[in-house]
Amino acid sequence: MVGFRDEWTQEEYLRARKELEAEGRTVLLVDTIAREIEGAETTLYNPFELKKYPEGTVLVFYCDTGKETKERLKEFRERFPDKICISLRGGRGYWRKTLRVRDDGQSV
Repeated sequence: MVGFRDEWTQEEYLRARKELEAEGRTVLLVDTIAREIEGAETTLYNPFELKKYPEGTVLVFYCDTGKETKERLKEFRERFPDKICISLRGGRGYWRKTLRVRDDGQSV
């Protein structure tokens, strides 16, 4: 069962994405700084486009450190009331491009 807290680590994000997408839910890693994360599929922050995703979509926002997106969660939640908004802990700076989650749930 996925928990929707204010922040997810990279590992929590990868596990939750796998589980939620298997249930048919959309999970997006949202770039708020126009700097992609190497090895990750990201979506550039564009409120107009993000509003088009279905209700219940999970938006995981990131910046360089995770601090700014965590501070802006209230703003994101007001802007996207029908979405689940979460901040990526540590942001882009803590992302390990080689971390993967296997089908059995173990990280490698």
